[in-house]
Amino acid sequence: MSNTAVDVSAGSKSEQAYAAVKARIVEGAYTPGYRLVLAKIAEDLGVSVVPVREAIRRLEAEGLVTFERNVGATVSGIDPTEYLYTMQTLSIVEGAATALSAPLIGPVDIARARAVNAEMRDCLDHFDPVRFTALNQDFHSVLFEHCPNPHILDLVHRGWNRLASLRSSTFRFVPGRAHDSVDEHEALLQLIESNADADTIEHAARRHRAATLDAYLAQAAAAPTPALH
Repeated sequence: MSNTAVDVSAGSKSEQAYAAVKARIVEGAYTPGYRLVLAKIAEDLGVSVVPVREAIRRLEAEGLVTFERNVGATVSGIDPTEYLYTMQTLSIVEGAATALSAPLIGPVDIARARAVNAEMRDCLDHFDPVRFTALNQDFHSVLFEHCPNPHILDLVHRGWNRLASLRSSTFRFVPGRAHDSVDEHEALLQLIESNADADTIEHAARRHRAATLDAYLAQAAAAPTPALH
């Protein structure tokens, strides 16, 4: 009995450590290259080193943390090529997931998505890229979460996980894209409300995702050393 209790406690603390460290990476508190000192993080979180070590292993498996010999764990750097490939892939699988979800999206879902998009629009006046990114994911989750194909849905979640460490930086790097993104969201909702065919919805969703990538590539080409962090 006592062993079970310890395991559950350790698991709970490991989950808390994972959520806390991941949030700091996504929000930019831990920037690319930041050295993750387990003892210091454990002290900050009020836990032992063990759950922190487990959390770091999970983040390493997700690609958010890199382990280097004689250095230890650091926040993974941003690879522009990885961003390119991930966005290209996500545009395809998320477009498909959104199209497959469309017939299952009801008025309540539409209202929820539109409310999130309204928050995103409000966010534009005093732009907060981290909040905008979180709302952006909430919006798209409404559109693809009803996808009946679990394999496609898994690929979408994997894509979002890969982008987790740099999504906030993307809108920071191309803030002008945020205005167009909100307008495109409303256009997507109108297509779904009007029962547009699957191909039209899929292509609109893919164009929406690709437009963010195009904006980044254009900005990167104009800058001598584009910095996403």
